Amino acid sequence: MLSQLYDSIGNTPQPGFSFEVLPPLKGTGTESLFKTIETLAPFHPRHINITTHRAEYVYREVEGGLVERSRVRRRPGTIAIAAAIQQRWGIPVIPHLVCSGSTKQDIEYALLDLQFLGISDVFLLRGDKAREESMYQPTPGGYTHALELIDQVNRFNEGFFADGTTMKVKGTPFEFGVAAYPEKHEEAPNLESDIRVLLEKQRQGAKVAITQLFYDNQKYYAFVQQARQAGITIPIIPGLKPLTKLSQLSVVPKTFRCDLPQALYTELRRCQSDDDVKQVGLEWAVNQCRDLIAHGIPSLHFYTLSAVDSIRKIAEKIY
Repeated sequence: MLSQLYDSIGNTPQPGFSFEVLPPLKGTGTESLFKTIETLAPFHPRHINITTHRAEYVYREVEGGLVERSRVRRRPGTIAIAAAIQQRWGIPVIPHLVCSGSTKQDIEYALLDLQFLGISDVFLLRGDKAREESMYQPTPGGYTHALELIDQVNRFNEGFFADGTTMKVKGTPFEFGVAAYPEKHEEAPNLESDIRVLLEKQRQGAKVAITQLFYDNQKYYAFVQQARQAGITIPIIPGLKPLTKLSQLSVVPKTFRCDLPQALYTELRRCQSDDDVKQVGLEWAVNQCRDLIAHGIPSLHFYTLSAVDSIRKIAEKIY
């Protein structure tokens, strides 16, 4: 269970290691995903998180020069991938469940499938807005906030379906982790309100929080200190992603609402190629990790998209 996993990490001399993967794009097979896991499995990950992606609109040309719009899930299979990883490698898996694009019934069926598979840890998120939306809109029959999703999971654990009917057999209860934002969630009015939401998630049963990626450790330390002062006691695990491409200089701060420290940005501006960025990003991430470990952080979590090779090199130096 999730709580036991992080209790054990605190009792080991080495910091814990975990990472997040995406289900493969529809029709591309699992070879690339499984290669990622084979690359990082030697570093003994405590768990692997698997993201969930909502359906989105795609446009394609049809006969007569017309354009047809339809909804497609580009990355289906979160639960199936979680089961495959757990069966093949025996590594604990934590699939994501999100409000975005999901109804209460979708969530309920996902929980039932996970119970059948013996997977009892989940990561609960509101999720991103749809690409065509200017701001997040709940799916009809779904949720606006992660706290509502948490409530459904808690009620499920108590033996109640979403419609209020009772289960004959409750099954193993789920434990869950949540997200945290050292530079605040993009829609939060201020950091204080964001921390109040995290505190409420803890009150409702969250066992661990994993942060959005960041590049300035001081912002993480300040966030953790403020969270502790507010009464948050669960582990707040830093989420890290080494930079690997020139395009990320503008894309990452915009997409993830995080600042690039001036020292890092100055080095990146000198880069002439993706290989140059990859080297700078690797060195910065290694220093980030060493500093976090020196501050007693019990575990490090890595986002693998476009960064598997860099994460492997970081792990070789750190673990």
